[in-house]
Amino acid sequence: MASRDVIQYETPLSKAFRWFSAVFLAFYVVWTVLPLFVMFMSSFKDLLEAFKLPAVGDWAGVTVFFDFTPTTKHYYELFAHLGFSTYLFNSLVAAGGSALVSVVLGSMCAYSLSRIDFKGKGDLFFWIISTRMAPVVAVMVPLYWIFRQLDLVGTLPGLILAYTTFNLPFAIWILKGFFDNVPYAIEEAQMVDGATRFQALRAILPLVAPGIGAFIVLCILFAWNDYLFAAIIGSGGAKTLPAATRELVQPQNIQWGQIMAAGVVTTLPMMFLGLVIRKYLVTGLTMGAVKE
Repeated sequence: MASRDVIQYETPLSKAFRWFSAVFLAFYVVWTVLPLFVMFMSSFKDLLEAFKLPAVGDWAGVTVFFDFTPTTKHYYELFAHLGFSTYLFNSLVAAGGSALVSVVLGSMCAYSLSRIDFKGKGDLFFWIISTRMAPVVAVMVPLYWIFRQLDLVGTLPGLILAYTTFNLPFAIWILKGFFDNVPYAIEEAQMVDGATRFQALRAILPLVAPGIGAFIVLCILFAWNDYLFAAIIGSGGAKTLPAATRELVQPQNIQWGQIMAAGVVTTLPMMFLGLVIRKYLVTGLTMGAVKE
């Protein structure tokens, strides 16, 4: 029997929706990318060139935005005189340390909640996630008092602990869904062969590796972009990039060139991380969405 070509007719409504989607996506891309592009370009401009504007009504004068002599003096000032190499190191240690601690402790707790039934399990799980629902501002004063008593204010261990306080409940909530999606028969087979419960956990970790990797990225993003904890708990010896960038805004003078350069230094590593692992991030975030 000869195959017949199926002719699909597009209704005016579907055509209008398709055009609306295209226009909306184009607008969204411009809205998202344009500020980053302006920030990147301005970080290589002198102060006078950065504020150069075309004449009113001269639309062709927009090319003045690209008419400048590139300079790297803003980046030199950040790392040579303002100590941004130390702040970059603090951000890396605080973000990476918090993600590591949250994943290790969160994996064990999430595995226990996923595999072991006990009285009050639902209430305990709700209490754990409810601690993540509280706004950071609401608990900042008691947290600061506790950290002050323990001499953790202005230290990297204190900042890592502060980030872990909010990352750990999120880790337990996310990772429990990943473990629920792994068949329990795999661990039973391991334990029949003489493996302990901990060895069985290690055996299934590769199966939830995409989910763990996705959560590590989320933890790093939260800690990397945080300002409140970095400005209060990390004030002094554990200052990170967001808190250091804020100090470039002074009452008498605003260092616009250095602020733009600091924005590039803060944004570029996370953008690069997202581009490198974007495929694994999507896989990890969706692997626990459907139970088999």
